Amino acid sequence: NFMKYYISFAWRNIWRNKKRSILATSSIFFAVFLALIMRSLQFGQYDYMVNSTVSMYTGYLQLQAKAFWDNHSFDESFELTDTLYKKIKNNAEITIINPRIETAALISHATETRISPVIGIDPYSEDKMTGLKKRLSKGNYLTEESKGILIAEGLADRLNVDVGDSIVIFGQGYQGVIAAQVFQIEGIIKYPIPKMNNAFVYMTIKNAQELFNLSNRITSIPIMINNPSKLYELRNELSSKIDTNLVIMTWEEMSPEIVQAIAVDNASGFIMLLILYIVIGFGVFGTIVMMTLERTREFGLLIAFGMERDKIYLVTTIESIMISFFGALLGLIITFPILLYFYYHPIPVKGELADIYLSYGMEPIIPFSIDPSIFISQMLIVFIIGLLTSIYPISFIRKIKPVSALQGRGGMK
Repeated sequence: NFMKYYISFAWRNIWRNKKRSILATSSIFFAVFLALIMRSLQFGQYDYMVNSTVSMYTGYLQLQAKAFWDNHSFDESFELTDTLYKKIKNNAEITIINPRIETAALISHATETRISPVIGIDPYSEDKMTGLKKRLSKGNYLTEESKGILIAEGLADRLNVDVGDSIVIFGQGYQGVIAAQVFQIEGIIKYPIPKMNNAFVYMTIKNAQELFNLSNRITSIPIMINNPSKLYELRNELSSKIDTNLVIMTWEEMSPEIVQAIAVDNASGFIMLLILYIVIGFGVFGTIVMMTLERTREFGLLIAFGMERDKIYLVTTIESIMISFFGALLGLIITFPILLYFYYHPIPVKGELADIYLSYGMEPIIPFSIDPSIFISQMLIVFIIGLLTSIYPISFIRKIKPVSALQGRGGMK
């Protein structure tokens, strides 16, 4: 009852001057509206960028031998046993386990020779993770029984080969063994990124193990997960299950340039939001100052009748928080359906900008995010603004002199 009375009192005070209260509430509304749109767009781009990176190659997590990331040597390969596979698979958050053999070798046809990454894959899990099959522009996709290879379109053009032609792969296998074998091209894949389109040869893991004398060994296992927020929790859990000569790397460790780009963009976005809220904060503060000054006689009368100053402090603080809260709530109610729509229907990008997206292997769209942290953070910021703007009324009331206030002489001690 105590709080209900003061909340009711504060509510009536707010609507004494409707225009001023609506103006202050509108300022908060537009701030929240713009902030949510901005942050949703930023977070959507970050999530999309990360998802494109991890699904194209690295995975959210990757199991490797400890020194493999630094030198990519077959000496740092490891045996994929049924026990190890079950340890990784036994987690509901893990969606894809994609074992690979990664190396580089000479690719030759007639008089042409090029150096290219050679990847041994499980055709099913690779397609499930990276969508490799949909990049097939000619020929057939690999099966587990395939004896041939897939080759990138740009590399095929440089070697002057097509589906059905044979190439020689020459490189160094496990423990220094010479690896050389003729393979028939079963299919040609096309990447939108020129660097990738001018390289890459894919074969089954079984064929790669035979070529490079690896027996049952592989070099890495990219892992996809349901919930990226549980990345480090999963990393720690898996690390506790595997041998000490193996390591679980996160996508952030494997793609530090993406992390840095996101950090820089996020910092610039935060600065823009800070400026926006400082401007809005001063607008709300100005409204609160005017509301306080025009009620000097009222405050003086309340104090003269014996009302404790602490209770007046409480009422004015509730007023400031109410104005901020209702502006923020209105912003959330109106903005959320808009963001929800664009979350499921991203804005398509056309023209030259679309070509830039495609060149980085990303679908040309502008995605949005509905991460709960976006909404929670804005409400928290608005609550802080409400508290800060309540400092002036408290300071004013603390100094007010009832007699002077009632006589209209400013009321200050």
